[in-house]
Amino acid sequence: MYAVVGCSECSNLWIIEGRSETTQCPRCGSRRAYEKRKKFVETDDASHARDVRASMLATRQDEGEAFAKLDSFDALENDVADGVVADEEYLEESGLDVDEVQAAGERDPRRPTSSGSKTEIVEGALAELDRPTEDEIVDYAGERGVSAEYVRDALAKLTRRGAVSESRGRYRLL
Repeated sequence: MYAVVGCSECSNLWIIEGRSETTQCPRCGSRRAYEKRKKFVETDDASHARDVRASMLATRQDEGEAFAKLDSFDALENDVADGVVADEEYLEESGLDVDEVQAAGERDPRRPTSSGSKTEIVEGALAELDRPTEDEIVDYAGERGVSAEYVRDALAKLTRRGAVSESRGRYRLL
């Protein structure tokens, strides 16, 4: 159950889901019993409640006619979901060369590798190798472009956080 309610103190409109004993205005903080709140509409459909509230707000600002020309929230959400522009199209329309942008991204030393981020590679070593030593993890990560220094720092941090345990020089992902 959804209800579009109003505040008698500040005239704010909002939607309440369900039914509690008291409600609090999100704008001014006044608290009232649910039964004492002015309910403009009660419905089982959240979209209908959003549409009613939006219509009321538009009418308050003398924009009721303009609002009436708009589709419902559900229709607008569907339009937005289908209307996403691809990265390549966006770059081209912005006047950028897509190939140059991709090449620049491949040259960026901060970018994640094809096997994931540096941390993901260290965690991958811990998951794939059976109780590896630090050197085994360094070798695994080194084959994937991660420096030994980074691996040692990551292992120390993961151990401090409790995500990894170390016993007798062997590591295990928890």
